[in-house]
Amino acid sequence: MARQLRIEYPGAFYHVTSRGNQKQPVFFSPWDKARFLDCLDEAHEKLDALVHSYCLMENHYHLMLETRQANLSKIMHFINTSFTIYLNKRHKRVGHLFQGRFKAVLIEAETYALELSRYIHLNPLRAGIVKRPEDHPWSSLREYLGQREPPRWLDTSFVLGLFGDDTDNARLQYAGFISSALISNIPNPFENKNGGSHSILGSKGFLERINETYLQGKAPNREFPLLRQYRKKPPLEKIRSEVVRRLGNEDKLSRNTAIFLIHGNTDYKLVEIGAYFGISQAAIGMVCHRMKQILSQNPDLSRVVEEIEKNLFNRTK
Repeated sequence: MARQLRIEYPGAFYHVTSRGNQKQPVFFSPWDKARFLDCLDEAHEKLDALVHSYCLMENHYHLMLETRQANLSKIMHFINTSFTIYLNKRHKRVGHLFQGRFKAVLIEAETYALELSRYIHLNPLRAGIVKRPEDHPWSSLREYLGQREPPRWLDTSFVLGLFGDDTDNARLQYAGFISSALISNIPNPFENKNGGSHSILGSKGFLERINETYLQGKAPNREFPLLRQYRKKPPLEKIRSEVVRRLGNEDKLSRNTAIFLIHGNTDYKLVEIGAYFGISQAAIGMVCHRMKQILSQNPDLSRVVEEIEKNLFNRTK
């Protein structure tokens, strides 16, 4: 299974979740949840992490996290590792606590932070463990409503500021924003996610900026195949023509090389590639497998393929 795409830069906002291994609990007592919040405080102090919303459930948690440095992976490794060490020691258990790597969706804060905070705060209500979302003590909703003073690692001002500069009025409007979801069917903001593993939530313009700034020049590979979906792709005819020009012949090898390049560097669907080259979708996989073998044994051809990738797809090692 491919690892999730990670895009890290200063000032990035993420929706981060991590679940218990095999859906088992990660919090066994209120003291465990309090200790997890201490981990957030330590991540704030040591790694400049800033939480905008949070919710702790029995077997998972949600964070809207801002990385003021480009260090999401470091922050989450610190939080999950620190908490796992604590929990294993306290409850005399061994092994992994969380299921695999954390999941993170990069979000366009100006557009989606408000919806995301509501989504996070409504988790206990959706799970049926409370009748009112503010009854759940292990979320940041009470801080948003002015019922608790925010700790230093929690910032409510960004989201509330979307309602204006008057904090008291913003809290009232936020309360109404939460209540509106209780009486009508509010769409899940993640239904609009983009990308194969849904790693980015934002407008078309946001996606284009992320692509141009952070994804150009990176190569899709076994760990990050989703990069293909954010790269501008040349027309099929242009790719094939460039391969023929570089290899010097319009033959089976040039056709297979073009198929290999298209499949590995773009998000063209198999049905599109197959229709263009007149082969079945199953044959595309066999062609690519064979081309990998040929390239591993032919350094000259491998060098030409790398040059084509660099010219057409702005791909670098």
